[in-house]
Formats: sequence, structure tokens, C-alpha cells
Amino acid sequence: MNGTFETGVEKAWCPGCGNFGILQAVKVALERTGKPRHEIVLVSGIGQAAKLPHHVDVNVFNGLHGRALPAALAIKMSNPSLTVVVTSGDGDMYGEGGNHFIHNIRRNPDIAVFVHDNRVYGLTKGQPSPTSDPGWTGALARTGVISAPFPPLAVAIALGCGFVARALATDVELTAGLMEQAIAHKGFALVDIFQPCVTFNKKNTAKWFAEKTWRLPPDYDPSDRLRAFELALETEERIPLGVLYRKERPSLEEAHPGVGDPPLHSRETPPEAFRELIRKRTISPS
Repeated sequence: MNGTFETGVEKAWCPGCGNFGILQAVKVALERTGKPRHEIVLVSGIGQAAKLPHHVDVNVFNGLHGRALPAALAIKMSNPSLTVVVTSGDGDMYGEGGNHFIHNIRRNPDIAVFVHDNRVYGLTKGQPSPTSDPGWTGALARTGVISAPFPPLAVAIALGCGFVARALATDVELTAGLMEQAIAHKGFALVDIFQPCVTFNKKNTAKWFAEKTWRLPPDYDPSDRLRAFELALETEERIPLGVLYRKERPSLEEAHPGVGDPPLHSRETPPEAFRELIRKRTISPS
């Protein structure tokens, strides 16, 4: 399985890193879509999590720190037929990329977003991330985290995100299944993935996540927004896994008048408009 997605690129993650399980889940989910490799694009920012696309043999855009979503949005609007997936870390997505996270939920592009949530900046050696626990010291915050953690699922539900789920890196089958559903969902889909960082976060270990999490039962109703919001705020004693909230609404590509047919990537730029653009850019201001 997954042989068609192998790149042969050496993995530089620490032994036991949760990124290995997430990588396996991504490959399983992409294989289940049945899409050919040239119709899939993985987009990431900066960080250990953002290296994941290097190990999947599909189209890849690896951008600036916190800027994965603008690139993914441009790709999707230019060619809506592509399957666009963003995979990055909690710092990259909720910290540097927090503004893009909020407003792309509002816009609702048809993009699946997988966030490796290990509650620490792993690439830069242990700074607290937006989801770090209060009081946690880590390698660099010696007096302990003061700020309250950013609640990604609650924020997403509050903003009307149409697919909101939480997964666990050590449970590859659960994670792959949620990723598959997120990709199939038409609109912005968020899967926040708990993962251990074996080197820089000694608190939120694989054992800690296993003891704190529980799966939503089969009869849970993900259309109940208020219940989903309540569950999204359960981040301490008992943390639910699965699809917390799901609701269909028109995607940005469907609603935006500029996307249309033919798609942007196949349109020719009118020569007159191009010449006028060059003329305006070359005229010196008076």
C-alpha cells in the first residue's frame, strides 16, 4: 500500500515522532480518494510538520512560515478540479498563520487542512506554541506559559467551519478515516491531530494523549452546533476524537463570480490588458 506516493526523501524526524503516523495516514487517505497524483496538491508552511509533503509523491508547494493557506487558496481558485490539502503544524497554522486560518474559514474554500498539534515549536527547539498548556515550561519558557491556549476547534465551529474534527497521530486508521472525510467534504475542512513530540514536549506524550482522549460514539449527531461547541471546549480532562461538527454550505469556488468556466488556469490573458498593465507600471510618477 502507498507505494505510488513514496518519494525516497530521507525523513529527518526524531524516532517516535508523531509525524510518522500522520504521514502514513495522509498516504492512506490520498490512496482512498482514487485521485491520480497529478490531481493532488499538498501545501505547507515552515516547521517539522511542514516537511511532510516532501515525502509524498504529488504536487507540492512549501511556502513561508504561516502562509500555507494563501497559497492553497490561490491554487484551488485557479484550478478548482485539484484536490488541495494543507498539512502544517500548530505554530505555523494557529500562530503565524492565525489570521489566514480565521478568514479562510469565513471564505470557505474547498481545502482540507491537517494540523499537526504537538503543542510545541519542534523545528526551533521547544518554544511554547499557541496550543501549549498554561504553566508548561518546555525548553525555553522557564517561568511557564502564561497565555491561555488557542482553541482551534471551538474557533472553527464559532466561525461556521463546515467540517471540524480531531484525530490522534498514534491511531493511523482513525486519522486516515477523518482525513478521507475532510477531503471529500466540499468546503473548508479542519482536522486537528494530536501528536507527541518526543524530544521537546515531555508533558503531552503518547501515553498522555491516550489517557485523555475518547472517541465520539456512533450515534453522536455532528449537526448539533451547540453540542459540538461544548465538546470543542473540552480540552483538559476528557478530549473527544472524531467529527465534532459537519454542515454543508456553498464553497468559495461555487460562490465567487471570478472563478467560473473556463477555470482561471486555462484562460488566456487578453493582450490589450497585458500591455496596459505594463504601460501603467513603467510610467514614472509625476
